[in-house]
Amino acid sequence: LFVFGLKRKKKKTSEQRRTFFALTRHRRGRAHLPGASLTQSPNLGPIDGPATLSAAGSPRSAYDVVVVGGGINGVGIARDLAGRGQKVLLCEKDDLASHTSSSSTKLIHGGLRYLEYYEFSLVRKALAERELLLRSAPHIMWPLRFVMPHDPGMRPVWMIRAGLFLYDHLARREVLAGSRTIDLRRHPAGAPLKRGLRKGFVYSDGWVDDARLVVLNAIDAAERGARVLTRWRCVDARRGAEGWQLRLTSTAGETLEVGARALVNAAGPWAAQFLSEHAHAPKPKSLRLVKGSHIVVHKLFDHDHAYIFQNPDKRIIFAIPYERDFTLIGTTDVEHRGPIGEARIDAAETDYLCEQASRYFEKPVVPSDVVWSYSGVRPLLDDDSGDPSAVTRDYALELDTDVPGAALLSVWGGKITTFRKLAEEAVDLLAAPLQLRHGPWTAAATLPGGDLSVYIGAPVRPDTDFMRFVQALSLRYPDVPPETLYRWARCYGSRVPLLVTMQGLGAEVAPGLFEAELVYLHLHEWARCADDVLWRRTKLGLHYSEAQRAAVARWCADHWGAPGDAAIPHSEHAETPCS
Repeated sequence: LFVFGLKRKKKKTSEQRRTFFALTRHRRGRAHLPGASLTQSPNLGPIDGPATLSAAGSPRSAYDVVVVGGGINGVGIARDLAGRGQKVLLCEKDDLASHTSSSSTKLIHGGLRYLEYYEFSLVRKALAERELLLRSAPHIMWPLRFVMPHDPGMRPVWMIRAGLFLYDHLARREVLAGSRTIDLRRHPAGAPLKRGLRKGFVYSDGWVDDARLVVLNAIDAAERGARVLTRWRCVDARRGAEGWQLRLTSTAGETLEVGARALVNAAGPWAAQFLSEHAHAPKPKSLRLVKGSHIVVHKLFDHDHAYIFQNPDKRIIFAIPYERDFTLIGTTDVEHRGPIGEARIDAAETDYLCEQASRYFEKPVVPSDVVWSYSGVRPLLDDDSGDPSAVTRDYALELDTDVPGAALLSVWGGKITTFRKLAEEAVDLLAAPLQLRHGPWTAAATLPGGDLSVYIGAPVRPDTDFMRFVQALSLRYPDVPPETLYRWARCYGSRVPLLVTMQGLGAEVAPGLFEAELVYLHLHEWARCADDVLWRRTKLGLHYSEAQRAAVARWCADHWGAPGDAAIPHSEHAETPCS
């Protein structure tokens, strides 16, 4: 059991051009065009600022639950609550997934290395969730095979095989293939590796677009009746005999007061700070803030497998195919002591990732190869582990019902793979104080865009289902450039028709990015500035030049009133809202 240290574009008439501008102008109220399919989803919050909110959210508006935090746990809980008939408000001080939830290694995985720390319960729970999630959104999640080269100076073969046996059998598998041993001298995965590496092990986990996973949960919550407010901060929360009274402020400086029967603190790295400074709750749990950083380089190999490398310090790093043209390498585990929202990679982390990757790849990876990097702060439960890598990735839910009619639920820790189970357990805890009449429902539900049956019939396997879906889309939309259509399929799944309006695609703002997509993202996915589009709703910022990012920023500023700050690569500025 002691395992791992582990372009085609039709010319538009002036009337059609005016249609796009009418749909996207930053004005009071919302413009409509008779017959247009791009209308705003009902509970996305105000497009034009708090003045729009006043009618729907008058002072002391009553909700069943207010959720603070627009990361994966917050939106997951809001979605589950809304699906059980609760009136929910979610507020996020920045953009959805603007911090930890978009800074992961982007894996749906059990956590092979956690077996070394005897985290069998966590690994089993995560392994069970993998296939549920893969089926729920096959457009943003798919199976991925991992290759572990065997380093004779590390763990013996029998030990690795024993660990992989556990990994294969701790939870039921229907989609993901089991592990096996390979000869790296003959397998394509051995080609980019150093010649001395002869034996390897292959096993399965899953890939996820983490930021889009957050957005899809928020969309589902909104479509089930929840109200989602981005760039609104909960600055004060007070308990009383009539429940919670909360005061929210927007980045525009305006205020909204609401009441609720329960408050969910899903503020991630800010959870303890929110309790003590804004919710006036004593004795919050102790969080261990651990920074994880990743680097992106031009692709180091051509096959579709990922790598997991064992390091001499008993840690592991991944090297993963990323965005078609790149390889993602990470992560580090470093204590974070600075401002939570300003996590950035440092030179020592970059050197570490390059050095460890170079132990395995024939061609060394050097800091000058890095084209992008990102960092996030993981809010881990402090279990007194000396090594940040050994701190548990499990979660704890803390329910406080000391004041009748004003329940407080705080979320501590967690990992992206177990977000659905965490949300389900959180809402189950709230069932008694909220007197819920409906039980769990998300295990068999698809996320927005994940039901492809209208295009392909009954689902078979998530990976093959998606490829059949892409073929069906290409027949339905022959005028959309193939690369753009494939990217749309990956981002939006069966929601692609919302992008193709009667007015066509509109102008091509940057390569493969048309006005129709920008309008959709603004009306349906809370995009308020170019950063939201280029680095979270998509990763187009990674593919674009500085001039192309600037063109997107100008378009967003012209139509949405957002500042043009996205021309700066995301790794070079703090994760701040662009309201």
